[in-house]
Amino acid sequence: MGKGGKGPRGESFGGIHAVAAVLQHAPERVRLLQLASGTLEPALAQLLEQAQARGISVERAGRDKLDQHHPGFQHQGVIVHCAPRPVVEEKALVQRVRNGLDLVLVLDGVTDPHNLGACLRTADAAGAGAIVTPRHHSAALTPAAIKVASGAAETVPVVAVGNLARTLAALKDAGMWTVGLDGAAHEDLYAVDLRPPTAIVMGAEGEGMRRLTREACDHLARIPMGGTVESLNVSVATGITLFEARRQRRA
Repeated sequence: MGKGGKGPRGESFGGIHAVAAVLQHAPERVRLLQLASGTLEPALAQLLEQAQARGISVERAGRDKLDQHHPGFQHQGVIVHCAPRPVVEEKALVQRVRNGLDLVLVLDGVTDPHNLGACLRTADAAGAGAIVTPRHHSAALTPAAIKVASGAAETVPVVAVGNLARTLAALKDAGMWTVGLDGAAHEDLYAVDLRPPTAIVMGAEGEGMRRLTREACDHLARIPMGGTVESLNVSVATGITLFEARRQRRA
């Protein structure tokens, strides 16, 4: 297994919340739990207890050994080594939409793993059932992304697709309304009806959505800004938009 990230036989990552989530939601994937030597703080002791209760192998290791797996990465004293996570294909996502999934986040050209992780965390909190990304020119689910997601990488699948515009068309055929966020749009986000099944489409900071992605959207909207800045971090804009959808649906 490689030093962090994905390898041909699985993946490794750290962080208390990320490890707790995989122990809770997919313990069958876990091959080895590594914990820092010495007295364990309560959160790490709880992870040890959970792993032992599930019959998972545990290794105590010095901080220097843990650092070797994630150089420069704050693993918080715990690293988990797992079998590969299940891959969710586009066809399976479309079927989930036909079966009632009503909120999906689409990220077009978001290349920063920290932003992907933050969007995963927000998507989980807002009740979005999946994130769709292009297979190329997009952030991967790295150890950093998994840690920032704070457990949401185990609950919200990331569906990598070859042709984003075609996937949006498939989601529309399955009954979804596609709404793209664009700073140049004429209509405010808060005037858009987000109660029907909706795919929220976010572009990269600065560049925004690509032309074909923009053209594949049913509707374009902008977040009204009250200050001097021209744009928001994509994870912040994602949070505003997803929770506006949640607010409308709870009204």
